[in-house]
Amino acid sequence: MEVCSVARITSFAQFGLKILPKLLALSPGSLGKFRKVSPAMETETVLRKLPELLQDVLRKVSPHMETETVVRNLPELPQDVLMDIFSLLEIPDLMRAATVSSSWRSAYTSICSQLEQYKRPQTPCLLYTSESAGENVACLYSLAEKRVYNLTLPDPPIRSRYLLGSSHGWLVTADDKSELHLINPITGQQIALPSVVTIGYVEPIFDNAGTVIMYKLRQQLYDPDLDPEMVGPKMFPHAPDKLRDHVYIRVFIFLDPSTGSYIVVLIHGPRCQLSFARVGDCKWTLLTPDWDYDQCIYMDGLLYASTRAGRMDAFDITGPTATRNIIADEIAIYSSEYRGEFYLLQAPWGDLLQVCRKAELIDVGYEELIVKTNKVLLHKVDMEAQELVEINSLHHNVLFLGRNQSICLIAEEYPQLKANCVYFADDEQHNWMYKTNPRDIGVLNLEDDSREEIVSPLWSSWPSPIWITPSLTVMNLSLYK
Repeated sequence: MEVCSVARITSFAQFGLKILPKLLALSPGSLGKFRKVSPAMETETVLRKLPELLQDVLRKVSPHMETETVVRNLPELPQDVLMDIFSLLEIPDLMRAATVSSSWRSAYTSICSQLEQYKRPQTPCLLYTSESAGENVACLYSLAEKRVYNLTLPDPPIRSRYLLGSSHGWLVTADDKSELHLINPITGQQIALPSVVTIGYVEPIFDNAGTVIMYKLRQQLYDPDLDPEMVGPKMFPHAPDKLRDHVYIRVFIFLDPSTGSYIVVLIHGPRCQLSFARVGDCKWTLLTPDWDYDQCIYMDGLLYASTRAGRMDAFDITGPTATRNIIADEIAIYSSEYRGEFYLLQAPWGDLLQVCRKAELIDVGYEELIVKTNKVLLHKVDMEAQELVEINSLHHNVLFLGRNQSICLIAEEYPQLKANCVYFADDEQHNWMYKTNPRDIGVLNLEDDSREEIVSPLWSSWPSPIWITPSLTVMNLSLYK
């Protein structure tokens, strides 16, 4: 980090030693470690300490406290100084800072317009909905702050949607017409994805006014025990809000380095096929007529997709026509010993990891099933040898699993997270059948397989909560028309 001027450092020192104690009602002696600021101190040293105090300010100031009361007698800081300090805050803290005063709001707005200067790693948050919060409100639980933020989102109401995937700060949702949207809950930007009818297996049925009243889903039946007339392609009718239960299996969001935009990949019904679309596309593109896919990851310019049979395919989707190479035929990914939910992700050190999440299923009665994650198994995927290599520990890393894009983070970069632990959220593919059930959310320590709750054992909200890493990114949609 650059060394700054004496005047600039003095501004930082003034902020740390005079302004923040007033906001926190701290005694002069409690800031001893911050009084060693000298004109020769580098900016990096000063900045390293100030965000700790500023975060405390933002977490202790009541949301009901009048802004004028908070900042009435405080000297103004230059905008560039505020921006330097704010750039080290996580987004929930940054959003709170924006409500303190007009000058702080201005600094926040400037950061949003210059995101290349905002490099602060973001701790994942848990996004969920609550009946008491309202139909259009998403609740964001911050692991860093252990508090909830309410975010008002555009229509359709978020409580009527399914939360199917998340990555790079974006959610993929399916509304009550079974149409997909990308939405950034921090900025409120929403982008419609290609219609469900462009997947190729879906046929809409219209009424006289041209409104969709029904969908037909084409499915291929192969059961030899069925009557021959029942074998072959059949059309099954579904109401608009029920089609999503049968079409969307998994959704992934990947950054497209060539355009700076995003690629959305669907694993969809009727037989776990693979389709993709870029932001701005008018239809979904089927990658291959093959089926049985269940995980994807985008690495080194290629889309890797695994099947339950253990095959690993690599797709190049950078050109006008996608090409496929079979990388591995028989990786033993799905042996009976490892039954559970499976995930593919790239570790910070570069290896491709396969994660198996095992759970206890507790049948407590009619239409009620409790799922409790109790073990996570880790393996490195050795493509060349076409085998799995067991990993016994995450060491100083941490995993986030669920309907989100699986991620592995370096724990020391996120002080509020626990190393060698797995943070998990509900991931039952058919959890729409159990909307009132408690959700499987918690933290699993890989050292001893002990489990702890994150917020409350009463998670029973619908749609199922999902991990998301907050982002201030706003897409310029005019570039993709």
